[in-house]
Amino acid sequence: MAHAEAHATQHVAHTEHQQHPIKLYLLVWGLLFVLSTFSYLVDYFGLQGYLRWSLIIIFMMLKAGLIVAVFMHMAWERLALIYAILLPPLLVLVFVGMMVSESTYVLLTRLLFFGAAP
Repeated sequence: MAHAEAHATQHVAHTEHQQHPIKLYLLVWGLLFVLSTFSYLVDYFGLQGYLRWSLIIIFMMLKAGLIVAVFMHMAWERLALIYAILLPPLLVLVFVGMMVSESTYVLLTRLLFFGAAP
């Protein structure tokens, strides 16, 4: 009898799963709407140069982070899985930054030693 009760308890534990409140999803949807509005306002007010692109990229990264964390359930995953998914793109960005700085060095060195093209 005790074995049957233990088996029933295990079965109930396996069928239950974590449910997130709808309030969380509505809050994130609202934040995405606000961030999209801010992104639109950057173009509406005619901002130019680095300020424009910085704001657009910041809003884009915030929206992507919210989507990944909540709608793709990354906020509730193990830390190892988070590192496995997020660390490679971050390392690619670091390496791209290193290549950009090196390309600037190579360009300036060539201009210094070979001069500008006629």
